[in-house]
Amino acid sequence: MIVTPYSVGCGALVSGIQLATLSDNELTELRAAFAEHGVLFFRDQDFPPAQHLEFAERFGSIVVNKFFKATSEFPKIAEVRKEKTQQTNIGGGWHSDHSYDDIPAMGSILVARTLPATGGDTQFANLAAAYDALSPLLKKRIANLRAVHSNEHIYGENGVYRHTDLAEQLGGMDRDGDATHPVVITHPESGRKVLFVNPGHTIQFEGWEFTESRTLLDELYAHVNQPQFTCSFNWLPGSVTFWDNRCTWHQAKNDYQGQARLMHRITLAGSALTAG
Repeated sequence: MIVTPYSVGCGALVSGIQLATLSDNELTELRAAFAEHGVLFFRDQDFPPAQHLEFAERFGSIVVNKFFKATSEFPKIAEVRKEKTQQTNIGGGWHSDHSYDDIPAMGSILVARTLPATGGDTQFANLAAAYDALSPLLKKRIANLRAVHSNEHIYGENGVYRHTDLAEQLGGMDRDGDATHPVVITHPESGRKVLFVNPGHTIQFEGWEFTESRTLLDELYAHVNQPQFTCSFNWLPGSVTFWDNRCTWHQAKNDYQGQARLMHRITLAGSALTAG
């Protein structure tokens, strides 16, 4: 197995293995790479849904998404789908999956099934590297803060997606909710401090006014969204990504209008977060 940094500060490309036939030793190596890099990219994988599910279960317990429809044959695999006729895509802004849960998801494994001829890249950001680069003053300012994360404004009855052409394919309007987490966490595997807020789901700091919260959150978001902390993955047939929701953001580019895109996603359960 060969692990090569994908960009200066974000992700790694893993080659020389097939995820469908991973040995126990390779799995151990992969766990270490996952903890170190936060997001792993794979090419040329022969990875049908049954093997996708089998690999995920070797890595951890599966969380079934509240809002996405599952595949007909595998109820633990969610479809991230955009039809040719749709204008809106799922996940088109920076976010971390399931940060609105009391125990956020550990990771997500995304597999390309149908790809547009061009476009549809997924971008990622490294929140451990971004935290390390914060000024000492800003680190001190956020050290003991907690933030409220929510999905209601996106998936709820009056959420953003309910007023788009995605509305009919999403469910779970009655399963929206909030959670509160430390703004700085200690990653349970790497031990690194991580900035745990994201533009998609973080609403405000606990005990702060909304406007005051937005000013600081926007400052943090602008800091993360710099080239030295981000990268973009171009999908090809046989591509797979595996990212850690506790230390990365991601977003899917919506630059392929008139073309279909179908991805299969499995989300893995996490553990309670520890303040950094």
